Amino acid sequence: MKNLYLLLFLFPLGIHANEKDHELLMATLYVQSSAEFYANSSTIYRAAQNNLDALLLNKNHTAALEQIENFSDKPPAIILDVDQTVLDNSAYQARVIEKETSYPDGWFDWAKEEKAEFMPGVFEFMQYAESKGVEIFFVTNRDLEIEKATINNYKALGYNSSTGEHILSRGENGWGSNKTSRRELIAKDYRIVMMFGDNFGDFVDMNENLLSPKERVETIKKYTKYWGTSWYMLANPMYGAWEGAIIDFNYNIPRKELVGMKFDALDPK
Repeated sequence: MKNLYLLLFLFPLGIHANEKDHELLMATLYVQSSAEFYANSSTIYRAAQNNLDALLLNKNHTAALEQIENFSDKPPAIILDVDQTVLDNSAYQARVIEKETSYPDGWFDWAKEEKAEFMPGVFEFMQYAESKGVEIFFVTNRDLEIEKATINNYKALGYNSSTGEHILSRGENGWGSNKTSRRELIAKDYRIVMMFGDNFGDFVDMNENLLSPKERVETIKKYTKYWGTSWYMLANPMYGAWEGAIIDFNYNIPRKELVGMKFDALDPK
């Protein structure tokens, strides 16, 4: 009952969030502060490493929906997203909260600082994969403008294998946000054995990603055989298409109204 009174105090007429309250706060604190977040990321990459050898031996296996035939004899490759899959950008989210701004304000400046840390477990996994002769590609919706900064950030963290050819950025070769064509390009020369991301669109075409919350859950169930075998999803509570689905992918709505839409999406049963 005490919690109910608190909610009524904060939201007396439906939802009217104080401008100093920020819906990103708990999510960002979870990423930056919790042992559970560290364990989750580490577990995903350790599980993937444990599965990799078997997938390399199974020449009839591919992780890419775009790869249908004639892939058995191609060299193996792994595709990873970058943000919140390889690099942790929660420091940028913390700045958004402190400065009461929103993406993309300050995003390019943050990326060009080249100070993001690796997600727990990813560096060790990439080293292991490369020791097995696997080529690693990064299919990212970071803009081409910060591709060099991404490579420098990797090098600062001790990963020196990545080049511009390994990072397929948005804005390069006319690529937009849909990652399908970039996966198709890699699939021409490689057998894609694993894929990693923090968004459903890192694995499927945008048309299956930009749906209502209920439709996204039902669609994701279609791919049960991939999850935990060759597809690995990193939990990102801070942002993503999951959030966009709640607000009809309209990020131009005033923030107070966005908070209200999110509150209305809660299911108290």
